Amino acid sequence: MASSATQSPEQSCVIGADVQTYTQQEVEYAREGAFADLAARTDYTGCGALFIGDLVGDDLTFFHQTRELASMLNGPARFLPGNHDIDYDSLDGQHEFDSFRAQFGPEYYSYDTGKTHVIALSTIEYPTAVPAKKSDYTYGLGKRQLQWLRADLAEVPKNKAIVLAGHSPLLEFFYSDEHSTKQLKEIYKLLDGREVIALGGHTHMSENLRAGDLMDGWREKVGEEGLPFTHLTVPAISGQWYDGRVTENGYPTSIQRDGTPPGVLTLDIKNTKITESFTVTGGDSSKQMSLGLNTPAYRQWYEENLEKERGTVPALDDPLAVSRQGLAEDTWLTTNFWMGSTGSAVEVSIDGQDPVAAERTQKMAGERPLSGAEYSDPAAIAEQFVHGGGFAEKTSHLWRLELPDDLSVGAHTATVTATDVHGRSFTEELDFTVIG
Repeated sequence: MASSATQSPEQSCVIGADVQTYTQQEVEYAREGAFADLAARTDYTGCGALFIGDLVGDDLTFFHQTRELASMLNGPARFLPGNHDIDYDSLDGQHEFDSFRAQFGPEYYSYDTGKTHVIALSTIEYPTAVPAKKSDYTYGLGKRQLQWLRADLAEVPKNKAIVLAGHSPLLEFFYSDEHSTKQLKEIYKLLDGREVIALGGHTHMSENLRAGDLMDGWREKVGEEGLPFTHLTVPAISGQWYDGRVTENGYPTSIQRDGTPPGVLTLDIKNTKITESFTVTGGDSSKQMSLGLNTPAYRQWYEENLEKERGTVPALDDPLAVSRQGLAEDTWLTTNFWMGSTGSAVEVSIDGQDPVAAERTQKMAGERPLSGAEYSDPAAIAEQFVHGGGFAEKTSHLWRLELPDDLSVGAHTATVTATDVHGRSFTEELDFTVIG
């Protein structure tokens, strides 16, 4: 029965990033949050769940807790190591994964699900010639694993889709000038002509980068043509390391550094067509965006509190109000569409009027990442400055619409419809007030 479920051309594959528990309390947050959500789902029984690294937070005695959480699942569980899952006292190129292997199996491997071939890679490399610190890692495969990847792909028919998963992303928007995988050009060459989606975690945020996207820091690696295929950065189960306000549901808000809440990704596969879906912790797959107002008062509050410790800042007075003067000085309605990407669209209707297209702040056309008050997510920052969490100063998936200067004093309602690259639409409303 399990075999037939795995062979079905229709699959749903759960991808979990960065469970990263440092304490028993954080294990309970994970249990009450993402793992309780997964225990209530039965859609992934064939493909199962793949956890792409940072299963724990340096203390490898917590590995058994991760295994125990995975026993809640209604399907097979597979695991990859991250930079927090390594025996730091054995960084010799051979033994740093000994504890991981003993608990979870090999650190890289592949498997088939339906008509898709999943390649699970170990992408964190430490120097072996000198004593290394925990922060001394790079993104890379090493010669032995690259040789294995070449041999593995040689056996995969060209008509199969490829999911290439590792702890660290191949490339990133957020750190576009700083980090990329060392053998990136060779990996791209090996995958040329194939249907591919690449997955990474590690950075505790969401990125949905599509073929043709380009950032300034990528040019040397990908050329002016941009990315050859979709690259997804999977939001963390731990979110911003279980920070923020603990909700009545038993886990923290933990909003990440791009404004994305914690959750899991699902790849819905039909034959070789792969569609990604994000489920916010709490099990809500209809919630796909956060809405806010970026007003002059917000930007002043942002700048005044920029250097203060997050979680200690007094709340902004009425973040959903704007003065007439504020409208004249640039006020945007913001939409952080968490899995939004090139090919997505956001439209805003104010008080039932004809919808107007919002503009994506980041064009992904060869520029550098834009950051700061004007490009931040006000809804996320309002939570993060006051209660703790990440710092949503930049993101690849923020849309904004400048509000008209002539809006009347009083209450208004904005209806926002966000449509993703696959044609799925999600709608939310934001009530705000114009004051005299």
